[in-house]
Amino acid sequence: QVHLVESGGGSVQAGESLTLSCVTTGYTFNRLRVSWWRQAPGKEREWVAFRYNEAESTDYADSVSGRFAITQDNARNTVNLQMNYLRPEDSGVYYCAAATHMLSNWRSARAYTYWGQGTQVTVSS
Repeated sequence: QVHLVESGGGSVQAGESLTLSCVTTGYTFNRLRVSWWRQAPGKEREWVAFRYNEAESTDYADSVSGRFAITQDNARNTVNLQMNYLRPEDSGVYYCAAATHMLSNWRSARAYTYWGQGTQVTVSS
């Protein structure tokens, strides 16, 4: 089965940048649909970004559009999330998720079978 490992979280000040990585194993990398999610204490898990490498398709939540970018590193079977101009409300545990099949709604958590363990991002003002 697919295995996902996130890394790169940490503590930064508002306005700074941080890059998260999601290393994937167990499936053909380019055929994976991969998304990033975040969850703050007491909040629902929130969709952040999506990428389907084979089609070079990307999509972003309105809250991060223009600030975040999802990219790939084929040599490492890794999907990255570049986060710029970070705000305190961006804080939370960030997860990557993956699916091996066509998705009717890539913005729905129920669409994803595989999830990483999460990495903490804290943005202070």
